[in-house]
Amino acid sequence: MYPREIVDETFRLKAQGWTDQAIAARCGVSVQALRHWRYGTRRSTAPEARRADRTMYCPKCYSKAHVHHEAYAYVLGAYLGDGHITEGRRGVHALSIFYDNRYPQLISYCRAAVEAVFPVTVILVGRTGCSEIKAYSKHWPCVFPQHGKGHKHSRPIELEAWQSRIVNAQPEAFVRGLIHSDGCRVVNRIRRKLPRDSETHYEYPRYHFTNTSTDIIGLLTDALDLLSIAWKSHVNKNEPRYRDTTVVSISRRDAVARMDSFVGPKY
Repeated sequence: MYPREIVDETFRLKAQGWTDQAIAARCGVSVQALRHWRYGTRRSTAPEARRADRTMYCPKCYSKAHVHHEAYAYVLGAYLGDGHITEGRRGVHALSIFYDNRYPQLISYCRAAVEAVFPVTVILVGRTGCSEIKAYSKHWPCVFPQHGKGHKHSRPIELEAWQSRIVNAQPEAFVRGLIHSDGCRVVNRIRRKLPRDSETHYEYPRYHFTNTSTDIIGLLTDALDLLSIAWKSHVNKNEPRYRDTTVVSISRRDAVARMDSFVGPKY
């Protein structure tokens, strides 16, 4: 039997991208124990113990629940960016977050973060051009109370007090989750004509985040303000695919450098 602190530390390191072998060496446990905690019962083989153990991680069902703040802020951003929760049989809900198949490292990172937030088995479902990171639990509506009927932009999206405290404490992780799931880093290339038929070329990087929900846009820009990162926004009226969506753009050199320090390019 290992102390709860060691179990939680293994989930925290996994969310940061550590391998099982490195975590086992750091925490003094076996790789088998790590995988048992992550995909099995963690503490007991009894169904009652499994249910009780998982309830201890639910912020609504257990007042003293331990929430991994960095992992939670990241997964919350990813869920708001490109995720949803669906209800199945017997009150079991499925959390689904979608990532482009071009970014296998981000898929692994998000999967580990979900595991750090809640001790459930996380599976990957292959979709056309993307992967669905999926996990089942009765507690997902408690963990993400923004869940509701219809599209996110058709209903208010507001954080509860305990969520706001986590986001305010971990704004970088929250922004990273939003950008990884539904944003991008691009390089703008500009060509200008000069006198005597000559041309000049220059390029600069920028970050974009596009979403139809003005509430989600507001959560992102609030976090950017908290980080003192300059941004601009406009409503897209041109591209048919993104018509009437709001685009947040981060293009100032110092702002892009700040974003690069904790978000970086997708890979």
